[in-house]
Amino acid sequence: MTAPLTPPPPPHEQSSQNAWQPPAAGYAPPAARDAAWDGTYGQDGPGMKTEVRDAAVITVAVALGGVLLGVLWWWLAPHVPLVGDVVDKSWVVYLADSEGEQAVGVDGTFTLLALGFGAVSALGVFFWRRRGGVPLVVALGVGGLLGSLLAWRLGVWLGPAQDVIAHAKQVGKGVTFSAPLKLGAKGAVLAWSLAALLVHLGLTALFGPRDPDPYQQGPAQQDPYGAPLP
Repeated sequence: MTAPLTPPPPPHEQSSQNAWQPPAAGYAPPAARDAAWDGTYGQDGPGMKTEVRDAAVITVAVALGGVLLGVLWWWLAPHVPLVGDVVDKSWVVYLADSEGEQAVGVDGTFTLLALGFGAVSALGVFFWRRRGGVPLVVALGVGGLLGSLLAWRLGVWLGPAQDVIAHAKQVGKGVTFSAPLKLGAKGAVLAWSLAALLVHLGLTALFGPRDPDPYQQGPAQQDPYGAPLP
């Protein structure tokens, strides 16, 4: 006896477990998501134009800080004593204290002040733009150098007269007067920039924003078809 044959189910009838479901609302394929861009920037910070504009502002602000540095250098730097004398009817000028270290103190005062200004400017830039960026770092370096050059020239201008012979004639023979403010160690003009870059780098490494760890982000999401999303 032959068993009755059961006709197969119609092709359009499928199990409820394998039934096709429409994609969730708002879902777009990866290619579509990559192609769709609304003109805004993501979580990587402001755009390059914004960073360049901020860098220009930082450069100008830091450079103008050189005015205060120059005034402080002129006010705090030790004075180098000079004495004028007449030898063979000609005026000569020499150090009143040949063993004094005032000239070294002038350079040291400028260097210490520049280091302090560099640290303060780096702190200000870091708290203003915590995410940092290459344009901001370049602005700190350039602004610090310009500020140091401005402070140097301003301090020399505010200090005693540059013509020491005329100054000696003015005060008289054997009278002590102050030498012009002079920066002997020209490398001191780099102290501001170096301090700013090092302090900003340290602050960014210790307290800057961290990129998310991909291994701590939980299970990967899947699209309605069961394929992992990128």
